[in-house]
Amino acid sequence: MVATYSAVGQRAKRLDSPPKLTGAEQFTADLKVSGLLHARIVGSTYAHARIVSVDKSAALAVPGVEAVLISEDLPVRKDENAQAVAQLLAGDEALHVGHPIALVLATSDAAALDGAELVVVEYEPMDVVSDLDEAIKPDAPLVSTAQTGAFDEEAAMHNADAAAGGGEDESLPPNVSSSVNFERGDVEAGFAAADEIVELTLTSLTVHQGYIETQVALVIPERSGRLTIHTSTQGAFHGRGKVANTLGIPIEDVNIIPMPVGGGFGGKFVLIEPLVAAAAVAVGQPVLLAYTRTDDFLAGNPAPECKIEIKLGATRDGKITALESNMLYDSGSSPGSPLSIAAILLGGYYKFPNLRIKGLETQTHRPSSGAYRAPGAQQGTFAIESAVDELARKLQMDPIEFRLLNCVEEGDLRPNDGPWPKIGLRQTIEALQAHPLWQGREQSRAEGKGVGIAVGGWPGGIEPATATCRLDSDGKLTVILGSVDLNGTNTTFAQIAAEELGTGIEGVRVKTADTDSAPFAGGTGGSKITYTVGPAVAKAAKDAVDQIKQIAAKKLEVSADDLELSEGSVRVKGVPGSAITLQEIAELSMAMSGGNEPVLGRGGSGITQSAPGFAVHLAEVQVDDLTGEVTVTNYVAAQDVGFAINPASVEAQIHGGVAQGIGWALYEGIGYGDDGQPDAANLMDYAIPRSTMIPNIDVLLVEVASDDGPYGAKGVGEPPAIPGAAAVANAIRDASGVRVTSLPIRAPQVLAQLP
Repeated sequence: MVATYSAVGQRAKRLDSPPKLTGAEQFTADLKVSGLLHARIVGSTYAHARIVSVDKSAALAVPGVEAVLISEDLPVRKDENAQAVAQLLAGDEALHVGHPIALVLATSDAAALDGAELVVVEYEPMDVVSDLDEAIKPDAPLVSTAQTGAFDEEAAMHNADAAAGGGEDESLPPNVSSSVNFERGDVEAGFAAADEIVELTLTSLTVHQGYIETQVALVIPERSGRLTIHTSTQGAFHGRGKVANTLGIPIEDVNIIPMPVGGGFGGKFVLIEPLVAAAAVAVGQPVLLAYTRTDDFLAGNPAPECKIEIKLGATRDGKITALESNMLYDSGSSPGSPLSIAAILLGGYYKFPNLRIKGLETQTHRPSSGAYRAPGAQQGTFAIESAVDELARKLQMDPIEFRLLNCVEEGDLRPNDGPWPKIGLRQTIEALQAHPLWQGREQSRAEGKGVGIAVGGWPGGIEPATATCRLDSDGKLTVILGSVDLNGTNTTFAQIAAEELGTGIEGVRVKTADTDSAPFAGGTGGSKITYTVGPAVAKAAKDAVDQIKQIAAKKLEVSADDLELSEGSVRVKGVPGSAITLQEIAELSMAMSGGNEPVLGRGGSGITQSAPGFAVHLAEVQVDDLTGEVTVTNYVAAQDVGFAINPASVEAQIHGGVAQGIGWALYEGIGYGDDGQPDAANLMDYAIPRSTMIPNIDVLLVEVASDDGPYGAKGVGEPPAIPGAAAVANAIRDASGVRVTSLPIRAPQVLAQLP
């Protein structure tokens, strides 16, 4: 029997839409604070150089400039060896173009900018390591002596497989900070049994997250020594811990107020907050740092460049026999990359009786890598799905039937030997198979177009979460959370609470509180917030409902078991005339000498099993045989979402993911020269697809319910961003016969390969 719901499963408008659409929303950079100093960074002009000296004098002479800070001026905690626990500004050595060396503080942004231009840095250029293959050579110049990167902690917040690296204790080249090694069966025997084998080498450039609002943080030091931090962040509690640890102050002395986020996509966990906090403490005044677009490109934390070699074999009847892959991921100037999850996904979509996946993560003189919506998955998926598509062609098999024959199901092992829990990959492939665009693909080909498909999956993240629900004097339920609403999740939580309360979402308000007062929640990323915070909200709302019924039972002189909530009232079952409104309940709970406790529901979740989500995409493209330009003309995105609590929001997430996938496929990428200089440092040089470049998108929602998510829901944010590049590449192959193996796929490279 299919459950029926009144609030969840319904299309709902986002609660945060009106202020954003009308321009009334206040973002971090809009805040006005007395005594505020504006900050501008002075970044390195070299990819690698010794910093001989920093002359502040000309900058300090600019009217309004209050201070010019360098590394030694910042109050960073020292470890037991008297070394700073974090290098917030480059000290003696700059490790990439744009590496912040100094911070200019002024009473106006214009003065700070003028001052930054007058800071004179004397450099001694050093050897640059920019090429990935050169970086892993044993005799390559050493990039850095740093041993830990911020990405490792963020990876754990993104996916449950983050800790399963699979690396071996081995002697690694100096710049290689970690490795993975997954092996199963007899790979050589598997290839010997194959009737067809495909071998490809694929590459992907560095990709920026492309958010509208750049990195921004405002820190206000108080006389007591406490810090109040307004910031555009995906993880308030994570940020609080990082700031406290970096400055060596008690965690209770840091209060983070998460502000509305103008786009994050994984890039806004913690980056500039410790630096701004240290600067504010150093000068004893509020400090605001808002990156320019160029700052964000040069000193941000983009998705890394990578190179993947892959070999895949299968028998004539379509059974895959072996997979072998060598992966090389760039981590930038400090360790930490999504190599491990990329390897697990590359070898995790299909049943591989024999596999060997080896990977290296290397440092280079580039910005440190960070997370970008399903970090590592796009590149790994591009590799495996290109190989699977090419192998299906060599076998002359239908590409969907080939995938259905080999796709993983519940219980099948991933490369790290962890079994897949309940997943909906097969059902999602079958949903796409039935779509008219796939069924009518011959018509597309007759029109000179090509059709390609690709699979993409994400293991899902898990973190503990708590929530509270308070009945206010107006009869509305206020849900208080510590999670950041990055993409409309607060609307989803309002629906969950409303379902428990028996009312519409107009009877619920949702508030994201600061870290001083909010119940704990993990970082917003990894497709886990609805999955982990949702159950906490449901439990808190149910707890509140139970308390409401107790008060109503006392007032109506009936058993609480005989009561039900509906349309903002508590009534006796079967006796509509015997009822009391939620507003009256609130008044009773807050009345002096009323004998009732105020209604405050509490709920938590400690889920230990992730709920992987899979997407299967179809792209229809047209290739201009005179220019090589590729146009995506139609698109279908099927996705297992578990249960769509707000179908409108789920579809919006899928639309956005498809757009980013097309950007990764055709437009977005930053290349670096031998001198470490990037070829894109602003939106004039870095192409993000406009709305006119995105075709019609048909969304197919598949619902294979999770066991632990609210009403069976799964996270939906990561999967739709994963298969796009591979689907477009496979469609180009179908349209033109050209197998493109590097991202982004730009017209000149397509044209060069056209027959």
